[in-house]
Amino acid sequence: MAMNRRAQAEDLPAELPVFALSGTILLPGGTMPLMVFEPRYLAMVDDALGAGRLFALVQPRDDLAGVAPGLYDTGCLARITAFGETGDGRYLITVAGLSRFRVNGETDGRSGYRRVLADYAPFADDITGGDTGPVERQPLLAIVRSYLSGLGMTTDLAQLDKATDSELVIRLAMACPFMPAEKQALLEVPSHAERCRLMTAMIQRELLTECHSSSIH
Repeated sequence: MAMNRRAQAEDLPAELPVFALSGTILLPGGTMPLMVFEPRYLAMVDDALGAGRLFALVQPRDDLAGVAPGLYDTGCLARITAFGETGDGRYLITVAGLSRFRVNGETDGRSGYRRVLADYAPFADDITGGDTGPVERQPLLAIVRSYLSGLGMTTDLAQLDKATDSELVIRLAMACPFMPAEKQALLEVPSHAERCRLMTAMIQRELLTECHSSSIH
């Protein structure tokens, strides 16, 4: 797998169309389904299908800070791995995360969607597959169980137990209902080990906040 990633590194595009989606991150090695219905993003998918099936998933931000105003400075290169159409003009696609990148500038948009310049160098391990260090999975799994139970949500933790360390952290970071800024922090940390620790701390803080709120009512 790492060899295939290295072979593709030189082929990553320098200019990327942007799908700006708040509260959602894609991590290298992760996959997710997306429903596309806005005309500008339907056009973006059409263009991406004819150009390597690649585009960028970047969170929008409320202020105009950043290299590309209104967008966070870090996103993830996505590849469309499955494509379908509905009867009412929407697209149903599945995307896989390839590599994070820093937004290095913005170029002319097309058909209403934005395009950015990408710098992959800060995330070289995404390409080489070098992030293989162990993570503290058991504390994370234990607190995720408490967190989701408090939200009235259920998940098949038995399936998570079977996941590798990287698969576990990727799935939970992408799936847990954190705020957009928290999601962005999880996207930007350098390694799965740090992402695991950060996610555990975020959930602990949320549980403590809920406990304190309940105790004063």
